[in-house]
Amino acid sequence: MRTQKQMIDKVLGFIEAVELPGLGIECDAKVDTGAATSRLHAERIEEFERQGEQWVRFHVLFNKQSARIDQTCEARLVEQRVITSSNGQSSKRYIIETDIQVGGLHFTTEVSLTHRGSMKYPMLIGRKAIKGRFIVDVSRG
Repeated sequence: MRTQKQMIDKVLGFIEAVELPGLGIECDAKVDTGAATSRLHAERIEEFERQGEQWVRFHVLFNKQSARIDQTCEARLVEQRVITSSNGQSSKRYIIETDIQVGGLHFTTEVSLTHRGSMKYPMLIGRKAIKGRFIVDVSRG
């Protein structure tokens, strides 16, 4: 009998092509096993109510060699959560759930909305999206 570890045969590299079909976004994303939650660059985030549920509207404006995106998006708000970044600073972030296509798989995952304008890639894929689905080979880019 194969263990769960043996059953995972999908491999992600350091950088992966990602599609977020519900948001209308396609881009390259950095794979980061040090981050728990995936992150997406977002500006001008505003909350609103739709049919009794909290939603967010946000603008993904990213204009670098790695990705050129100018997309206004809407998604159901899962929650606001305090997240500590790699530099030790904590901030409250909006958390959404969205469909993602990466590494040959299509699934739903949580994504935090944050300003990534100073970063090379507009999205970061974290452990919660990776766990149980992929192994990571950082030598693949």
